Amino acid sequence: MRLSTRIGLAVGVTVPLLVLASGWLLLQLVNRDLHSAEDSHLRARATAVVPDARALLRASANGRPKAADNKERLLYSAALDVGVRVMGPDATFSGGPQPDASVPLPARTNRPVTVRDGGASWRALSVPITTARGAGTLWVFSPNAADQAQLRLVRRRVAITSLLAAPLSGLLAWGIATGATGPLRRLGRRTAGLDPRTSTARPPDEPTGVTEVDELAATLRTVLARYDEQAARTAEALDTARSFSAAASHELRTPLMSMGTNLDILADHPDLPEPDRSEVLADLRSEHARLLNLLVMLRELGRGDLVEAEAFRTVDVTETADAAVAEARRRAPDARITLEAAPGPTVHGWEPGIRLLLDNLLANALAHGRDEDGPASVAVGVRGVGEQVVISVDDRGPGVPTGERGRIFERFTRGPGSSGSGLGLTLVAQQTALHQGTVTVTDGPGGVGTRFEVRLPRAVGTLPAHRDWLIGTAGTNRSQSFPKDPS
Repeated sequence: MRLSTRIGLAVGVTVPLLVLASGWLLLQLVNRDLHSAEDSHLRARATAVVPDARALLRASANGRPKAADNKERLLYSAALDVGVRVMGPDATFSGGPQPDASVPLPARTNRPVTVRDGGASWRALSVPITTARGAGTLWVFSPNAADQAQLRLVRRRVAITSLLAAPLSGLLAWGIATGATGPLRRLGRRTAGLDPRTSTARPPDEPTGVTEVDELAATLRTVLARYDEQAARTAEALDTARSFSAAASHELRTPLMSMGTNLDILADHPDLPEPDRSEVLADLRSEHARLLNLLVMLRELGRGDLVEAEAFRTVDVTETADAAVAEARRRAPDARITLEAAPGPTVHGWEPGIRLLLDNLLANALAHGRDEDGPASVAVGVRGVGEQVVISVDDRGPGVPTGERGRIFERFTRGPGSSGSGLGLTLVAQQTALHQGTVTVTDGPGGVGTRFEVRLPRAVGTLPAHRDWLIGTAGTNRSQSFPKDPS
C-alpha cells in the first residue's frame, strides 16, 4: 500500500472519530445549557405563582368554593406556559402540561429534577407552602419536548458531519500526501535503474525542498560511495593478493625445497656419516625455524590489519620497553643490551602492537648490529618530547646504505646474509602507521652503526583509513615517508 493511501485511510478514519467525539461533547454541553435555561424558567415561574398557590390553599381550607375558584384561575393565569400542581392538606389542584397523577414524584428538593411518564419527560421543581391549616407543596412542570427536539437535531448534524468528513478528509489527505511524496517517487524512479556493479551513475545532489527526501538521497549517496570504496578496495585487494601469493610462495618454496632435498638425502643414505648427518639435520632445523618465523610474522601482520580502536588503552612505553629488553637478553645472553628510559611516558595505543614494534627492532639490531669484534651491542632509549614519545634503538653494525633505507620496510626485504623472514621491519612500519607515528633510519651515534627512531603521539586520533600491510605491495610507502639521512 502506498504511503499516500495509508495517510488517506488513516485521516479518513481518524477525522470522523474526532468529529463524533467532539459531537458527543457538544451534546453534553447543549443538554446542560438547555437544562440550565429550563431550570431558570421554572424558578421564575415558581416565584411568580407561590402567592396565588398559598391564597388558593387558604380559600380551600376556609370552605369558600367561589373564592377558591377565583384563586385557582389566577394561579393558572400566572403559571402561563408551565404546569402547576398544588398539594395541600385537604385538596390537590392541578393544571397545564404535567405528568399523570399516578406518576410518583420525588421527594421535595430545592433544585429541579427530571420526571418521566412513559416516553415523555418533564423538568419539575417543588416549593414548600405553609398555611394555617398545615404545610403544602407547589410543583411546577416544564415539558422537555423542545429540548429533546434540539438534541435530536444536534445528533443528526453530528452524524451527517461525520459521514461527510470520512470521504472528504480521506481524499484531501490523499491528495496532500500524493503531492508531498512526489519528490520521494521521483527519487525512487531515478535510483531504480542504478546498478553499482555495472554503472558509475549516482543520484544528483539536487535539493527538493523536502527535508526527509533530501536526507534519504544523501544517505543513499553515502551508501553508494561506501560501496564504491569497498569495491575499489576489494579490487585492489584481489590484485595485490595475487602479488602477495606469488611472493609468499616464492619465499616458502626455497626453504621447502631445501628441506625436501635434505629429507631425500637422509632417506637415500641411511648410512650417512655422523658429521654429514648432523649438518643435514642442522639445515632442516634452520629451514624449519625460518618457515615458522615466516608464518608467525604473517599472523602478526594480519592482527595489525584487523585491530580496532576499541583495543587501544593507555600504554606505559617504558614498562613495555623494559619487558622487551628482558626478553631479548634472555634470547641473546652474549649480547650487550642497555636501556635508558625516562619513567612515565605513556601513549594511547595497542599494547601488543607497541611490544611487537620493540621486539622486531631489537631482533633486527641483534641480527645486523654485530661489529667486527663479535657480540652485538644494542642501546634502547625511551623519552618524552612534548606531545610525543620517542623510541630509539642503536646498534654497532655496518649500517644501512642511504638508498636502501626506504626499501628495508617493504615485505620480504632482507639484508645480505639474513636468514629472517623479511617481515620484521614491515611490522615495525605497520605498527608505527597504526599509531599515527613516524619511523626514521639514520646513522648511529658517532656515525657508527644504525639508529632506528620511532616517534609516537601520546594521543592517537583515528586509525588509518587503509590497512592492507598483509597483502599490500607497498604499504609503507602509502602510509609513511622516510626522511633522508641528514648526514
